[in-house]
Amino acid sequence: MRVPISWLRTYCDPSLTAEEIGARLNDSGTELERIDRVGVGAADEFVVGRVLAAEQHPNADRLRVCAVDDGSGEPRTIVCGAPNVAAGQTVAVARPGAVMPDGTKLGKAKLRGIESSGMILAEDEVGIGEDHAGIMVLENGYEPGTPLLDALPIHDQVLDLAISPNRPDCLSVYGIAREVHALTEAPLAPDPTDADAEPAGGSHDLTVDVDPDICLRFTVRVFEEVRIGPSPLWLKARLMAAGQRPISNVVDVTNYVMLLTGQPLHAFDYDRVRGGRLRVHRADDGQKLVTLDDAERTLTADMALISDAEGPTSLAGVMGGQVSEISGETTRVAMEAATWVGPNISRTMSALGLRSEAGARFEKQLHPSLTMAAQRLAARLMVELCDAKMVGETVDVYPRPLEPRTVPLRVARVEKLLGVALPSGEIEAILRRLGFGTSSGPETLEVLVPYWRDGDVQREADVIEEAGRIHGLDALPITLPARREAVGRLTSTQRLRRRAEDALRDRGATEVVCYSFTSAEAIERVRLGDVPLLRIANPLSEDQSVMRPLLLPGLLDAARHNAAHGRPAVRLFESAHVYRAAGSLDQAPEGSPRGAAPAHERHHIGALLTEAMPGSWRSDGRPADFYAAKGLLEALLATLRIEPWFEPDARPFLHPGRSATVLAGDERKLGWVGELHPSVAAAWDLERTVGCFEIDFDLLAEIAPGAAGYRDVTTFPPVVQDIAVVVPEDAAAADVEHAIASASGLVDRVELFDVYRGEQVDEGSKSLALRLEFRAPDRTLTDDDVVAERRAIEAALAEIGGRLRA
Repeated sequence: MRVPISWLRTYCDPSLTAEEIGARLNDSGTELERIDRVGVGAADEFVVGRVLAAEQHPNADRLRVCAVDDGSGEPRTIVCGAPNVAAGQTVAVARPGAVMPDGTKLGKAKLRGIESSGMILAEDEVGIGEDHAGIMVLENGYEPGTPLLDALPIHDQVLDLAISPNRPDCLSVYGIAREVHALTEAPLAPDPTDADAEPAGGSHDLTVDVDPDICLRFTVRVFEEVRIGPSPLWLKARLMAAGQRPISNVVDVTNYVMLLTGQPLHAFDYDRVRGGRLRVHRADDGQKLVTLDDAERTLTADMALISDAEGPTSLAGVMGGQVSEISGETTRVAMEAATWVGPNISRTMSALGLRSEAGARFEKQLHPSLTMAAQRLAARLMVELCDAKMVGETVDVYPRPLEPRTVPLRVARVEKLLGVALPSGEIEAILRRLGFGTSSGPETLEVLVPYWRDGDVQREADVIEEAGRIHGLDALPITLPARREAVGRLTSTQRLRRRAEDALRDRGATEVVCYSFTSAEAIERVRLGDVPLLRIANPLSEDQSVMRPLLLPGLLDAARHNAAHGRPAVRLFESAHVYRAAGSLDQAPEGSPRGAAPAHERHHIGALLTEAMPGSWRSDGRPADFYAAKGLLEALLATLRIEPWFEPDARPFLHPGRSATVLAGDERKLGWVGELHPSVAAAWDLERTVGCFEIDFDLLAEIAPGAAGYRDVTTFPPVVQDIAVVVPEDAAAADVEHAIASASGLVDRVELFDVYRGEQVDEGSKSLALRLEFRAPDRTLTDDDVVAERRAIEAALAEIGGRLRA
């Protein structure tokens, strides 16, 4: 909400600077985003002038040589190209040295041989309009030399406020003035909606039908003998400063009333309302409407629509249609002010991708009483600015009137919630300044909630909040609430997750936080184009149109960003949720109940590295590969006391032959590890070998052991033996290690230290050299003990196609 300070001061002037007013509002809950400055840079060299003479330029057909009295003593010669300049006019003058809104400093200049000492100004040259067809002609009454700022707001400051959804009353200049009045106790001008225009008699034949489920109140007033033309300069200046473009006096009245009161209005050309009838109803599915922005909209059955006897004329609460828009030929106007159902307007704007100032107010749910308040102000302005006559009765369809809300307030309750006692008199004074009515009792106040706060203030705590924020939140004591036995602790899963994240950080990985959204195109680039995706119904953009099914695309985006900024060597990880549709990737997570939802949200931990070890002055860095990613993953799992094993596996986005599935526990699949497929790396402009892994942390948390058990450090020495095992070429070393450990209860450790292929072994086979440590917790082992264990190991190896090499 943009609030020009000069406009605000006409209703409440606390004698504070714009910065101080903004700070007071910000501290009370109305967030100040920034303060803008509009108009000219400094107003010193802008004055009111009077044209004494306007003669034809001797050397140019379209220029006039003007003698202008600017209050400096001698008439000033100004060469002007405006077609409407004439002697006797009161005009706006910029003297040499004036700084224009675009930063240009005005100086003397020769135009076709005649020196021009200044400029007679048009609207757009001081930022109060867009008209450049001619100069501004001011109302008589200002003496030459009067600062132009006294006649026009050519220099202003604008508060840019972020209004919370529960405060639609602050989406208005007068609503902000009411807040400033409550905060500073500066006088508040009377409500501009109190006075109404006098009816001019006559009648009209407009009829209205309303669906009460989508429109709470619908009002219309009819005006005749309307003169369409430009708005006065003061009105244009206020609209421009507030961010609205002046169009014509009738349209400007609707925008002005909306900005001042918070109630949007819509003006129909009454002669273009076919059949003299307006109908408020739900649209037909697929129905078309061309809105004022010249776009054809396809509507759905839940959208509110205003139609005449022949078809739709306006998208209710959002934007008018071209059928009945105001034009230069309009002479009769039907002014509509309605209260729409907020959630319906919000859904309509979201579905159509169309937002408007009116819709932004209606979606926050306005009160029906605001419609007639806005009609009163609009009627006065139509009479004053458009020479219109209000005819006939006001059409007012209000099927379910709302009763005023009264909230009882216990004075003693204020101290319990705020932590400080406020006198009853101060509470009443604060509430009255905010527009609330109060009646005192011995211990309770009966608080009458004004209609513009009815949606926000509904219970005692809401009233106390109002008293507290106006009293000053910074004046409340800083105390902690009573904790009793509410001591916060991390759950076991949260502690486990932090240990996992710390393990990766301790090994040089940097945590990144990526969007939960990605694009279908990114999923195709990781070669998963046929995977079912969870699509977002109303995405912010096509790049964020689906929920990510894995962390890899975000990690790749981060790696590419770093590479583009000169940091190609990275070790990144992310710990976050992924979102999978039924039937995608690894199907539903293991252990999911039958009949579970068709989408699954799981917490994953993923990592990506392009460098296994950084270089130094002594040696070059080692690029990442499958083993670098596997080593980082093993270190992570070792921290959590989980012993994984790996099975060769293929995934579309990983290098064939350099990828594996990670298993643990009762052969449960934790995730995957491998080198990135070269085509995927190229799609992200990564020139280095990329190692990566991703595991399902929720599953990991299920199989992680509990408290660490204690095992005594035995004093009995181990028996260490090295063996060579011949196995088929495609046999995994992990399977050999697993067979040995399972076959013998005395094997304390198995370590692979060499792989041999050559003349000493058969073709299609390989020899694995392993070091075995045998140890017993209660005695020193003998050779006979180890021989028995060796026999069991040989038998286990034979079952997987292995044998001891002689």
